[in-house]
Amino acid sequence: MTKLSNTFGIAARNFMAYPEMPNVQELIEYGIRAEELGFDSIWVWDHILLGVDPTFPIVDSLTVLTGIAARTSKIQMGTGILVLPLRNPVILAKQLSSMDQLSQGRLCMGMASGWYKREFDAVGVPFNKRGKIMDENLEIMRRLWTEERVTGEYTNHSLSNAVMYPKPHQSAIPILIGGYADRVLKRAAVEGDGWLTYFYRAEDFKKSWDKIRSFAEESGKDPDVLLNASQLPIMVGESKEAIQGDMLDWLNKEWDFPENSDCTRESAIMGSVDECVAQLREHIELGVQKIIFVPYKYQKKQVDLIANEIVPKLKALAK
Repeated sequence: MTKLSNTFGIAARNFMAYPEMPNVQELIEYGIRAEELGFDSIWVWDHILLGVDPTFPIVDSLTVLTGIAARTSKIQMGTGILVLPLRNPVILAKQLSSMDQLSQGRLCMGMASGWYKREFDAVGVPFNKRGKIMDENLEIMRRLWTEERVTGEYTNHSLSNAVMYPKPHQSAIPILIGGYADRVLKRAAVEGDGWLTYFYRAEDFKKSWDKIRSFAEESGKDPDVLLNASQLPIMVGESKEAIQGDMLDWLNKEWDFPENSDCTRESAIMGSVDECVAQLREHIELGVQKIIFVPYKYQKKQVDLIANEIVPKLKALAK
């Protein structure tokens, strides 16, 4: 059993559909409330530019988490996911180590190579080299966090006796890799600390998680040390039939589902409390360690129902 097993986080709405705008102060209050309700972690989305028609205004993920860290004391914080190739790894390593110090070791980062070419073009990062950049950035950050002095030649970075202090508060900031292609699943198994997925049905999660564990074994890594987390949309109501239309309408308007992945609207958890618990139980039984709830339209009523009705029942099942 890993440190993420039987833990439950909540997603925050740091992006919206134009003309709505996210409010940073409201996001911080949302994080404070999530801690008060007993969620173990809060997760924010990461993009720099997103959408054209419509556009999706988004507040910087690390800015939001820094604000929440300063106003809370227990809740862990993560990105689901941070687009690593868009970031300078030396600067990001410094920023994350500082955030981990501020929060006293409460970071758990989800990272991925990205998919939105327009964003890469705008930032000046070659989209077709994002996989290699991702791997190099991971290595640079890990080395700066753990080695006294770092020397190395990389595609875009030349490090000569680079010294970065303070190190993170944790001995190592956990990094969960997001994505669905086999090469990405291998990266999660070998280079990362595990996998963070998005809107997967339980059976599809298990199919990819089994691959990840196999990749770890092939590399000589103990698969039992790997971490995982699954982001799942959820709506609690009278019954699945009564709320299905509203939930699917929201999913169709605000969410992307990559054609070649197992990410699907059919992953949505819907229905009464007991119906939702039964659906979530299947995920846990098939190997999901941490569930990150994406509540319907981030409504306060939904967040409260999840915290007060859903999570206690799931924790009781684990005893």
